[in-house]
This record gives sequence, structure tokens and C-alpha cells, in this order.
Amino acid sequence: MTTTPPPSAPASATGAPSAGAVSAGGSSSAARLPLRERKKLRTRQALIDTALELFEERGFDAVTLNELCDAVEVSKRTFFRTFESKEDVALAPTQDLWAAFLDVLTECPADGRTLIALFEDALVAAIDRMDADGWAERTLASRRVAARTPSMDAHDLAFCQRTSRAALTVVEQRFGVPGTGDVRAHLALDMLIAAFHRALDDWMADPAGPTREDLARQLRATCAELPGALTVKAG
Repeated sequence: MTTTPPPSAPASATGAPSAGAVSAGGSSSAARLPLRERKKLRTRQALIDTALELFEERGFDAVTLNELCDAVEVSKRTFFRTFESKEDVALAPTQDLWAAFLDVLTECPADGRTLIALFEDALVAAIDRMDADGWAERTLASRRVAARTPSMDAHDLAFCQRTSRAALTVVEQRFGVPGTGDVRAHLALDMLIAAFHRALDDWMADPAGPTREDLARQLRATCAELPGALTVKAG
């Protein structure tokens, strides 16, 4: 089993920038970036926050790209240097999470863990890298908009497929597991994704006001039920 890490997955692998490029982990990480990069991050965050506010108030389809750019006082050229579409800016909170997941996979040791455990640990670590100030609230807003916007489902599915391919490629290169040719690797990742969506739904329904830590705990609890889900009998 090889332990030599490949280069980090490029932004084009998932459609989202790497976690380090979106100030994951909080303001201290962003403060170490050059001024130009900090300005880009501020513009990116302003686009996300403004877009989600407008989409929730008026509906995704009712907000034009021109209106969004005018509200943030940026050009459409600046927007397209940051996002590929309105769907991308609306889905940015969870796309950033999965970009961080890929980053963690390129760094973490195998340590003899099962593949499903490695995926689970990587996603929990990715959640911890998200900005503590506002990421949970932005994720809630993003999922509320997505629930009312059918076009975002197809976009989200395409992103999920790209991320899955990128993750399986990392697993194959780093850990010697035939990720792109072994159905078991695909199933392990599919189970993690299913568990995440189940955990995300439960997390969103928490009346106490969810946090990153709550989501990590919910994901752990949901993944703990996976073995039982494989043995439960009908009737």
C-alpha cells in the first residue's frame, strides 16, 4: 500500500476551490494569505451571503445574475472568476465542505482503517475545517433554497458525481485501493454520502440551532448505524 500522497485535487475536479482557498478553519487561516487573496475571499463570501439572502427572500429563479452582481458591487466578469453559475454560489457551503473532504483524503494516514472509516473520519475532519463563524447558518440557508429549486438538484448531483470520482482516484493513488475499478470502494463512498445526507436532514431539523459540532456528532451517530442497516430484516 503506497503512502505517497498525490498532488491535491484541483478545483476543476469538483467544481469548488480547495478548502485552503475558502478560509476553511476560520479567520486565522485567511489572515495568513496575501492581501490579494484576502480580497478575493471577501468578495467570494459577500457573493455567497448576498445570494443566499436574495434567494431566500425572492426565490432562486427570480434573482438575476445582474441583480446579484449589482448588490455586491462587482462585475459579472468578477462573478465568473469566482463561480461558474448561480447554482454554484447557492450550493457553495456544502461544495466547500466536500472540497475540504478531498483535501483531507490527500493528507490523512491510512492506519489500517477500513475504507468506510477513513471516509467518515475525513468528512468529520472536513466539517471541523469549515468557518466557525457562519458556515452552519449559510448551509441551512443553502439547503432551504435547494429544497424549493428543482434545477439545483441536478447541479448538486453532477457535483456529487465529480467529487466521488475525484475521491476514488485519490484512494487509488494514495492507498493502493482500486477505487475506480472496485465496486467495494464505490459502495463505501456511496454509504458515506447517504449517511451524510441522512445526518444533514436530522441536523437541519434540530430546533436548538445547529452548529458544525452538532453536524459532526450527527454524522458519527448515523455512520454507527450503517452495519445494522445491512443486517436488518424485513418483517
